[in-house]
Amino acid sequence: MTAYGRGEFLHQGVTFTAEIKTVNHRFLDIHLRIPRNFQALEEELKGLISSRIKRGRVEAVLQMGPSEHTPVGTLELNRPLVEAYLKALDELETQFGIEKGVTGQALIQMRDIVVYQPMEVDMESVLPGFRGALELALDSLDEMRSSEGKALEADFRKRINRIREAVGLIKEKSQELVDNYRKKLKERVSKLLEGAQVDEGRLEQEVVLFAERSDITEELVRIASHLDQFENYLKADDVVGRRLDFLLQELNREVNTLAVKSSDAAISRIVVEIKAELEKMREQAQNVE
Repeated sequence: MTAYGRGEFLHQGVTFTAEIKTVNHRFLDIHLRIPRNFQALEEELKGLISSRIKRGRVEAVLQMGPSEHTPVGTLELNRPLVEAYLKALDELETQFGIEKGVTGQALIQMRDIVVYQPMEVDMESVLPGFRGALELALDSLDEMRSSEGKALEADFRKRINRIREAVGLIKEKSQELVDNYRKKLKERVSKLLEGAQVDEGRLEQEVVLFAERSDITEELVRIASHLDQFENYLKADDVVGRRLDFLLQELNREVNTLAVKSSDAAISRIVVEIKAELEKMREQAQNVE
């Protein structure tokens, strides 16, 4: 579910901030950015996020406000590398007549000449600050997700009602299929026999076979059951996103079977409308944990 949250937390005179945003993803995928000095805390802070969010791509940025106690680390020259560069420059000058023409500013910009050494810090002293900011950001995120969740639920229920109405129409039309088939079959046979008497017994056998092949009662029952389950999951106070995905796959399968068995143009048109609604629901289900 797409959402954003931010939190600020004051700990030992230092302000800690956290920003977190989520976007749709089939599984939980956490990306956490934290100052280099505190990367040892990354797994613990990811655990806090995963305890509150179960699905989606999560991007979180944590920062520690500057203070007189903020560890900044040190910059050190990579002396062996500096000497190697200068030696190479000397060789260029003596062997090829190329003047050095290199300044300290140019030299210091060369790769790995300056090495950053993070200052050792007491992780336990800063962990409450990062946790506090992250908790507040997650609370803010939950408020936004809750608001969007209500809108999603309303949209799901609207589409479920449309599907129920469409299924009702299919049920009505399916009851007419056998009678229409009997009528058309009798007309075709009579035309072929050129007015001779039709064997009613043989005709009924064909009608019974057609009725068995085109019976969609089971599919209609399962579709109704899946829709009921879907609505029950919408009321559940639990992680249901993957269950909704599964139900939508099953609904789509039943609808496809129904279309094949009915072999009726009017029912096929209604099936297309149902599948359009299911596709929209499938896209929306990616927003649900």
